[in-house]
Amino acid sequence: MPVQIRHATPDDLLVVTKLFRETIQHVSSNHYSPVQVAFWKSSTDDLPKWRKRIEDLYFIVAEKGSMIVGFAYLKDGNYFDGLFVHHEHQGDGIATLMADTIEEKVIDNGHKTVHSDVSITAKPFFEKRGYTVDEFQMKPFKGVTFESYIVSKTLV
Repeated sequence: MPVQIRHATPDDLLVVTKLFRETIQHVSSNHYSPVQVAFWKSSTDDLPKWRKRIEDLYFIVAEKGSMIVGFAYLKDGNYFDGLFVHHEHQGDGIATLMADTIEEKVIDNGHKTVHSDVSITAKPFFEKRGYTVDEFQMKPFKGVTFESYIVSKTLV
């Protein structure tokens, strides 16, 4: 069954936040402690913030049939702010399809470079796509520190 990309709507809110929590639990937990995973997952508690993301940002979802299997979003024209794929669909090319879509939007927005702040889990995916690590950082979130990487890629 082919994967379709579409713009997210507020009706997707609960599915998107559930997918986020489950991806963190099943995929990112390989690289982060239980405390870090719990705090990261708790960011979905702020549903109005997630709704605002969906409404205000370039926010896409990947659908396989009627099931949302991933989402990604772009902020400020060239900041790739999030990319998550359902844990049962890792390695199916969904992240690549969404990243291609986001990068095309960056070019459409008139930018030559895309930037992101990626987790340890996502770093290999972005490096395979030609992103370079610009900086390693220890990022605090609700009193818990996470390792992450600021990355960028020249698109044109």
